Amino acid sequence: MKILMLHQNMPGQFKYLAPALARAGNEVVFITKQKTVEIPGVRKIIYEPHRQVRAGTHHYMRLFENGILHGQQVARMCQQLAAERFVPDIVIAHPGWGESLFVKDIFPRSPLINYCEFYYQGHGADIGFDPEKPVGLDDLCRARARNAHLLLSLEACDRGWSPTEWQKSRHPKELQHKISTIFDGIDVNTVKPDPRARFALSDGRELTAKDEVITYVARNLEPYRGFPTFIRALPRLLKARPKAQVVIVGGDNVSYGAAPAEGGTWREVMLKEVKLPEGRVHFMGQVPYAKYVSLLQISSAHVYLTYPFVLSWSFMEAMAAGCLMVASDTAPVREVLKHGENGYMTDFFDPDKVVDSVIMALEDKDSGRLREAARATIIGRYDLASCLPRQLAMIEAVAGKPVVVPPRQQPAAE
Repeated sequence: MKILMLHQNMPGQFKYLAPALARAGNEVVFITKQKTVEIPGVRKIIYEPHRQVRAGTHHYMRLFENGILHGQQVARMCQQLAAERFVPDIVIAHPGWGESLFVKDIFPRSPLINYCEFYYQGHGADIGFDPEKPVGLDDLCRARARNAHLLLSLEACDRGWSPTEWQKSRHPKELQHKISTIFDGIDVNTVKPDPRARFALSDGRELTAKDEVITYVARNLEPYRGFPTFIRALPRLLKARPKAQVVIVGGDNVSYGAAPAEGGTWREVMLKEVKLPEGRVHFMGQVPYAKYVSLLQISSAHVYLTYPFVLSWSFMEAMAAGCLMVASDTAPVREVLKHGENGYMTDFFDPDKVVDSVIMALEDKDSGRLREAARATIIGRYDLASCLPRQLAMIEAVAGKPVVVPPRQQPAAE
């Protein structure tokens, strides 16, 4: 098949799918803004919107204008492909930045599958979740308007898929029949327990599973992932656990929500508010993937806090690594983690409850059972070996063609 993939940050959620499609013998073209990543067997086309969103655009409309600009430039790339006689048998896209808006206008006969990651609502998810941030009419209107390009893309697509049932449930009920629930897939052969794992700190010290290590991971350290609550919990937690070391992985940018009103990064803001004991809390920034996996493997307790929002890969990978989980009692987490069965639930906002939950986990003499159950949850429902075939089967069903190229027939021996 000829397959066109769209994601501004290649490979994004198509980390395993794109190379699998290429290995199967398909002609895969990937349109992206990502300049540094290459996938064997995949042709990459880089684009940039021809201008930025205008400063005078109404603030409800800025994301929509941004989506239009991305969609326009991708449409131009698609016109070039059409001129080369590349007409995709199927298009697979993340619509979050508007890239799939006009694909059907260039390739009207090519089926389109959208990765339906999230759909914003004024109630029941991230908006209004924090009681300290009251929601006004302006917030509600802006949330509705920011779905404009997502709704147009969902209407245009032939099929969608969401990684979790909760994320699917955020989309309009009238269109949910289009959306399948298939997780991206966790490589449980790479992310697995390893009692021999070692993790090097910035000062040269090495930590192992014999040490008491409390871990926290996020793409960026910010309120959406409970970073302020976690930092506020640390003074009491470290006092109660005098041998514990805390290792924090995550960058200083903003993935979701907003930067601090007073300027700087959320790490800087929290370290001004909370005094941490020297030498026991280690900010590692963003680390290479193999080192991140090693951290999960030596973790004594892994804390994951999140708004009702997109569920992090790090949460699933921590479970796959057999971590002892302490996670926020929020909707996306509840779909995967069951309190007392494969981890512990805690309160997203209350640092003292986070401390109590971590201490309870560390003192649990039956924690091995929870670790094994956490990994079993991923192997049973979210592992790559089961998720990837479901993704491929969906693509075949929508395209009406086989994904795997059959081997060439060898001439019969005389």
